[in-house]
Amino acid sequence: MSAASRRPVVIIGAGPVGVTAALLLARHGVRSLVLERHQDIYPLPRAVAVDDEIRRILQSAGIHEEFAARARPARGLRLLDARHRLIAEFPRSPHGHHGFPQTSMFDQPELERLLRDALARRPECELRGGVEVVSVTQDTDGTTGPAGPVRVTFRRDGSDEEEHVWADAVLGCDGAGSLTRDAIGAVWEDLHFEESWRVIDVRTSRRVRTWEGVEQICCPTRPATFMRVSEERYRWEFRLPEDESLDGPDGLERLRDLVAPWVDLPQGALPGDDFEVIRQAQYTFRARLADRWRTGRIFLLGDAAHLTPPFIGQGLCAGLRDAHNLTWKLARVLQQGADEELLDTYERERKPHARHVIRLAVAVGWAMTGGQDRAAALRRALVSAACRIPGVTATVSRDLSPALTAGPLVRCRPRPVARVLAGTFCPQPWVIVDGRRMRLDDTLGDSFAVLTTVPPTPQVAAVAAALGAPVIRVQDLRDDGTVAAWLARGRADAVLLRPDRVVMDTVPAGTGDFTGTAAWAPLLHTAHRPARARSVPSPRSTTP
Repeated sequence: MSAASRRPVVIIGAGPVGVTAALLLARHGVRSLVLERHQDIYPLPRAVAVDDEIRRILQSAGIHEEFAARARPARGLRLLDARHRLIAEFPRSPHGHHGFPQTSMFDQPELERLLRDALARRPECELRGGVEVVSVTQDTDGTTGPAGPVRVTFRRDGSDEEEHVWADAVLGCDGAGSLTRDAIGAVWEDLHFEESWRVIDVRTSRRVRTWEGVEQICCPTRPATFMRVSEERYRWEFRLPEDESLDGPDGLERLRDLVAPWVDLPQGALPGDDFEVIRQAQYTFRARLADRWRTGRIFLLGDAAHLTPPFIGQGLCAGLRDAHNLTWKLARVLQQGADEELLDTYERERKPHARHVIRLAVAVGWAMTGGQDRAAALRRALVSAACRIPGVTATVSRDLSPALTAGPLVRCRPRPVARVLAGTFCPQPWVIVDGRRMRLDDTLGDSFAVLTTVPPTPQVAAVAAALGAPVIRVQDLRDDGTVAAWLARGRADAVLLRPDRVVMDTVPAGTGDFTGTAAWAPLLHTAHRPARARSVPSPRSTTP
C-alpha cells in the first residue's frame, strides 16, 4: 500500500452534489479532493428540473450565468385525469423569492460539465477520476476522539494496489448504493412508496402539444409524466412493467400509443431524425431516508441520505440543499475552530426538511396512481375541489421548501410573527451598488450578514463584529423595496443571515438586540461584546 496523504476534505462522488460541495467549500477557502469512479460525466439525461432556491445555490457555486444560458423556465405543474382534463394547476413564477424562475428545466450532462469546468478553475479543488473507493474508516483510537481523521482507501482503474488518504472530514455523495452509508452503519427508513417506471427521453422536431410546464396524468391504469426539457428535447415517464419492451415494430406501436396525447406519429413510421429516442431506462422510484446522516466527521449527502420519487422534481434539489447547508458549517469548524456540535445541526435541519419533501412527492404519486377503487376516485375528486380554493395551489407550491425547524441556528421568538422570518431564506432582489446592478447575494460575501432598517445598536454591532458580518442598511441597497417589505411583514428591525442566507436570528421591532445569541454563539465561538456602532456607507462594507 502506498504512503498516505492528508486533505482537509475528501468528497466521494463527482456528481452534481459532490462537485457543488467542493465548489462551496472552495468559496470558504477549504481544500478538497473529489474521488469519482468514472473518468467522465455520464452523457445521458437524468435530472431535468430545479427550483429557484437551487438556482441561488448555483449562484453561490459560481456558475449561475452559464447555467442561465442553458436553462428554460417552466410554467408549473398540472395534474390531469385519464382523459387529460385539468384536476389542478400549480403555477410557478418566472420571478421567485430567490431571484430566479421558480422552476427551470435543464439537461443534467450540461450542468455537470459546467460544474466540472468550474472545479478545474479552483486551485482548492482536485478531481481524481477512475478511482474506486473501497473503505471509509473514522479514527476512533481514543486519542483524538470522534473528530479524529478519517481514512479513505481506494484503488485506481487497472490496479489492485490500495492507496489511502487521510481527511479531516469525508462527504459521502456516492448515491443510492452508497459505500459511505454502509461505512457509518446507517440503514434505510422505508417511507412506503416503490413503483417501477419507464423514463423515455426524446429529441423531435415534430409539433408537440405542451403548455410549457410539467403534466402529471392521474390514472390508475396508465399514470404518466410529461415535460419539455429544451427546444427539441422532451421527457415522458410511464408506469410500465419491466418486461414490456418499446423496441422493435411492436414496441414502436406501443410507444406511438403512449405518446399519442402529445404528438402524432404516422402509422408505420420508423424512429428517425424527427423522433429520436435518446434514452429509455427502467427505474424503481422509492421513498427512503437514512436513519443517520453522520458519524464523527463522515457525512451523507444527496441520494446517499435520501431517495424521493420524482413527481415534484425535488430529487437533485434535496442533495444540493444538503451541500449548501453543510459546507459553511464544516468550513467554520475546520478553519475557525467552531464547536463540533455545530455539525450536528446539519442532520437536525436537513432531515425533517427532506422528509417533508419526500412525503409531498409520495402524496402526488398516490394522487396519480393510488388504486382503482372508489376511494381512489374520491381522493382525486377531493384534490380537484381543494385546489379550487383560493390560495391552496400557491401554498402547496411554496411548501416545496418549508422553513427550517427551530434549533440552535434558527431562533424563533415566542410570538408567532417571528416564524415569518426565522428559518426562512432572505429574498434576493436586484440591488444597485456603486452604480452597478447586481443580485443581493453578490453584495453580501460568503459569510454572515446583517440587514437592518435602523442604525445598528451597540449590541447588534458587537454581534456583527464577532462574526465578521457586514452591517447593511436596507436603504443603501436601492432595491425595489422587497427587503424592507419582507422585514416589515416579520415585524423586525434587522435580521442576521447565515452564509446560506437563512435567517438565523432577528431583532424584533423596537428592541435593539437579537433574541437568541446565547443559543448560537457558543456553537460559533462568538463572543457577544458591546461595541460602539457607526453607520455603514456602502453595502460592500464589512465593518459595522
